[in-house]
Amino acid sequence: MKLFILLALFGLTVAAVYQHQLVRVESRKSRMKKEGTWEAYKKAKDLLTPYFKTISQPMNDYNDVEYLSNVTIGTPPQPFLILLDTGSSDFWIPDSSCGASGDCASVCSNAMICSMFCKKNCCSGKNTILEDDQVCMGKVMFYSNDSSTYVANGKKWEITYGSGSCSGFVGEDTVRLGNTDEEQLVVPKSAIGQATQLSQDFANDPIDGILGLAFPSIDEEKEDPILINAYKQGLLDKPIFTVYLKERGLEVNVPAGLITYGGLDTEHCSSKVDYHDLSHDSWYEFKMDSFAMGSKESSDGWQVISDTGTTMMIVPTDVYAQLADAAGAHEDGTIDCDAKFDDLKLTIGGKVYTIPAKQLVLHEPNGECAFAVSRDMGLGDPQWILGDPWLRSYCNVYGFQDKNIGFAEIIA
Repeated sequence: MKLFILLALFGLTVAAVYQHQLVRVESRKSRMKKEGTWEAYKKAKDLLTPYFKTISQPMNDYNDVEYLSNVTIGTPPQPFLILLDTGSSDFWIPDSSCGASGDCASVCSNAMICSMFCKKNCCSGKNTILEDDQVCMGKVMFYSNDSSTYVANGKKWEITYGSGSCSGFVGEDTVRLGNTDEEQLVVPKSAIGQATQLSQDFANDPIDGILGLAFPSIDEEKEDPILINAYKQGLLDKPIFTVYLKERGLEVNVPAGLITYGGLDTEHCSSKVDYHDLSHDSWYEFKMDSFAMGSKESSDGWQVISDTGTTMMIVPTDVYAQLADAAGAHEDGTIDCDAKFDDLKLTIGGKVYTIPAKQLVLHEPNGECAFAVSRDMGLGDPQWILGDPWLRSYCNVYGFQDKNIGFAEIIA
């Protein structure tokens, strides 16, 4: 402890490993189903699929997001609840001016899309369902004027996801990853997207913002993502982070996993890690050789990503048909809660990994169960998204300098 104090007094940094809790919350989808608004939302979202194909951003769909973390920004610290997302690179939170003004995206010309995803001033008449600033007012907003460490940047910024978009400008400040009762990873001079506009679907989210953990090539802020920035400043022991997710059933607002920055999670993950090279330095994409579930199997080979921002397994339509048939899933994506079917086996780099069948049955608050596999949105590359069922089956180790990804067995 004395060494850390002396280093701090002389303005020096020390590389370390930081471990922070992930909290499981109720997803947007579950909440909207209870409110009876999910089907209308889904119909409007389906109309956006052709638009998604024209965007070169990772098209993450946050409707099923359940695992969140805490950060603080500025001096004195301002707290936010954020999604840690390996499928994108930008870090953003709502600015204090959020909701005041903004331009309209071209997709807002479609009345149904506009009513669900666009600002009120972009729509007309009875198509609007939310007041103009209601989305922003439901979030914790960042007041840069209250921070003594804030530095203005001036660049405009915007990003579009598979279920939402936001825009604003870029600023710079000290970001502290983790809750205030944890040893926080303090990263000075971090780029922050300060959102002045949020699409309407973010109104249904428990999150204030998103912290992307992927690579600079897909960062719309055109700055180093936070972890790369932290490593360059000598704040992390190793250029890796490890994600461990815990099975919590229907429990919400409870600790449900850990993210370890700068090292391995030695408490929950085996020390034997199988590493695989990434196909691209954009998100954590790699080659998968084959899959098998009972009598259904294929060795076509696919590009896949490991993604903390996706609750489901997203697969090509033809693969979905095989998996749904093998599991006995229904046409509407539901499945019998006591369904018995074979585990899903994935071959990566010649090694077989197993996702237990129980991880593919999602229990919902209404007593129904959903098949935790979904058809893709026709976006091409990547062809599979390995979401929470995969992350609850193996610890995932993300190497952002060596551009690789590792998988280790969960031991506790």
